[in-house]
Amino acid sequence: MKKLRKQAEIKAKHAERKARQKAERAELRAKRDAGEIPPDALPPRKKRKVGPSGTPTPFNARVVIDLGFDDKMNEKETKSLTSQLGYVYNSNRKSLNPFASVLFTSLNGKTYERLESLVDGAYKRWAGTEWWQDGYENLWADDEPGAEPRKTKAARETVVYLTADADEDIDELKEGETYIIGGICDHNRYKYLCFNKAKGHAIRSARLPIGKYIDNLPSRKVLTVNQCYDILLGWLEHRDWEKAFYAVIPARKFRNPDGSTNAPCKASDGDDVDENGAEQSDDQSDHEDSVEVDAAADVHPLT
Repeated sequence: MKKLRKQAEIKAKHAERKARQKAERAELRAKRDAGEIPPDALPPRKKRKVGPSGTPTPFNARVVIDLGFDDKMNEKETKSLTSQLGYVYNSNRKSLNPFASVLFTSLNGKTYERLESLVDGAYKRWAGTEWWQDGYENLWADDEPGAEPRKTKAARETVVYLTADADEDIDELKEGETYIIGGICDHNRYKYLCFNKAKGHAIRSARLPIGKYIDNLPSRKVLTVNQCYDILLGWLEHRDWEKAFYAVIPARKFRNPDGSTNAPCKASDGDDVDENGAEQSDDQSDHEDSVEVDAAADVHPLT
């Protein structure tokens, strides 16, 4: 009930603000038309942000966000995770080099309930996304007799689980492959969680090569699901891991030569929701509930 009341309050405040702004503009227009104020006194309307200028060129690969960790998160962590899922969608929508497909698997429990509560389940209308209650292993599983064949398929050998605990770095992204990001905010409580899951399904695991390109990092640092996704998008844009890392990882995460780190910034509470159901904060890259991951290779994007 408390959650529903808060959502209702947010919607009410948004509607009240829009009504107030509309009334103020109407009053200014009337004064302008009556000659009481100069013609240019009416401020221009803010232009609505749109997607990228130009025609996007999708990269023929798929990213899977594995949401099969619902039982390992508390309510605050679930809220943080769903915020980050919205940022993943926004990043892919705005990119000139988006992934051809973004699949969210194992959508159940608290994560499902929270997404359903945001703007009347707007996540189901996110373009370019697919949502499964089943796990990602159904990508290569045989269809059950009598069941409608799944359109989304991937050979097991083309699937790579990105995790900091993997032994090998991923050097490049390849078309035709599927990359899995672990969708969990656990503050690094569960060691080898994604690695062991990949091993149990007999699929490859790999880590982002952060350690190869960035030396001045503390031994542990914070990344979120959407930051890891943005790093992948950055590689698609630049074909350069170093540029992708520096564009996404906040400067305060880097260690200065004297051993100190940059001063922390205040994170937004992430309560505002846009018309697409994606929770908004002042800085998408720095959500307050991120998880620490191994500096050697963070694709354990679990925030």
